[in-house]
Amino acid sequence: MLAEIKGLNEECGIFGVWGHPNAAQITYYGLHSLQHRGQEGCGIVVTDGERLKGIKGEGLVTEIFSQEALQQLNGTGAIGHVRYATAGGGGYENVQPLLFHSQSGSLALAHNGNLINASALKQQLEAQGSIFQTSSDTEVLAHLIRRGGNTPFVQQVHNALSMLKGAYAFLIMTETQLMVALDPNGMRPLSIGKLGDAYLITSETCAFDIVGAKFVRDVQAGELVIIDDEGIRTEQYVLPANQAMCSMEYVYFSRPDSNIQGINVHTARKRLGKKLAKEVQIEADVVTGVPDSSISVAIGYAEESGIPYEMGLIKNKYVGRTFIQPSQVLREQGVKMKLSPVRGVVEGKRVIMVDDSIVRGTTSRRIVTMLKEAGATEVHVVISSPPIQHPCFYGIDTSTKEELMAANHTVEEMREIIGADSLTFLSLEGLLEGIGKKSSDENCGQCVACFTGKYPTEIYPTTVRAYENV
Repeated sequence: MLAEIKGLNEECGIFGVWGHPNAAQITYYGLHSLQHRGQEGCGIVVTDGERLKGIKGEGLVTEIFSQEALQQLNGTGAIGHVRYATAGGGGYENVQPLLFHSQSGSLALAHNGNLINASALKQQLEAQGSIFQTSSDTEVLAHLIRRGGNTPFVQQVHNALSMLKGAYAFLIMTETQLMVALDPNGMRPLSIGKLGDAYLITSETCAFDIVGAKFVRDVQAGELVIIDDEGIRTEQYVLPANQAMCSMEYVYFSRPDSNIQGINVHTARKRLGKKLAKEVQIEADVVTGVPDSSISVAIGYAEESGIPYEMGLIKNKYVGRTFIQPSQVLREQGVKMKLSPVRGVVEGKRVIMVDDSIVRGTTSRRIVTMLKEAGATEVHVVISSPPIQHPCFYGIDTSTKEELMAANHTVEEMREIIGADSLTFLSLEGLLEGIGKKSSDENCGQCVACFTGKYPTEIYPTTVRAYENV
């Protein structure tokens, strides 16, 4: 994926283990399989039944966790996190899991998503005397839980979660139990698995395959799952609302070997490619996909159109994080470092370049230029999603509307800017049908707000202002 240079980033991935003697090591491998969801920081917190201990840092999983570091994390329960900073920004203090100690016990939190009412809640809590240690919206939940007084801990968590608005998948761990919570709209993927007698939780099912676990089921919207040494039980902390799983999980973020809502991501992307080929009639010689998320789409497009698929772009997997910076100049340089055209494939050819989305347009322009410099006579860009015209407030870094290319230009203007011979986006109906949905109404089961501007939850003015001021 080219998330770090496209300006399209998922906030993070979470992984949890309960009841395994090597919980930290299992979590390490789980986080490694989720590394595509965030490369800025990672952490693991473990419990041995009596205390919580954690290690975290800014960097990749393999950079932060040596064998010596993992040996320090002894315990049978663990939660882990990989992050890309959206709400709260970067910095060591914002790397998760967040770990809190108090006289009544310790608490660790890992969060995927974004709380759209975090600013308002934080103001209320500070007025009541809370002191925040981070700028992360995740910390709000810890303060809400600790405001629960002498009520049973599960009830404290119930009450705190019921005050949150937005998209969230939470792992909440104490010395003696692991809790799992998903927002009422089910906007983030979250699944339960088993490895022997141990329970595992992950943002993507590909992590189960890596550690040899078996998928059990998805966590349901508005559900609180409680796991301890006595087993697993579930409660409904809030009534579920209309299902609104993020559509970009299928289009872009998730690994192709993951299953979301029972739908394999690779299979869904191939269907998107077939839908594109039916909607777009282009005469060309080869089809190529932008690695990695668009490869499956390109294969589907080639199969449906009869135009051969070729590996016209090669991804350099050894670049590392040297160019993961927010500036436009470094984004453009990052494209050159990360991708190379295959001259022998594209030279003298009419090329269909398949990509998953256009955010700012920087990446698309550079790739089109590279292909033409390599000798492509025509470059036709086809996108496996509708134009992104509205910002996301649920944990995906699509920034402000002013920075979204499709929000400020017509498709023809965009084509001219990126230098393509043609530019086509998949229709919303094609997207939903490709994913496996039957309608584009409000009950389609997917969040499509970045395409339509119809958000599945209330959007607070403070949330909009916070994004505009980033």
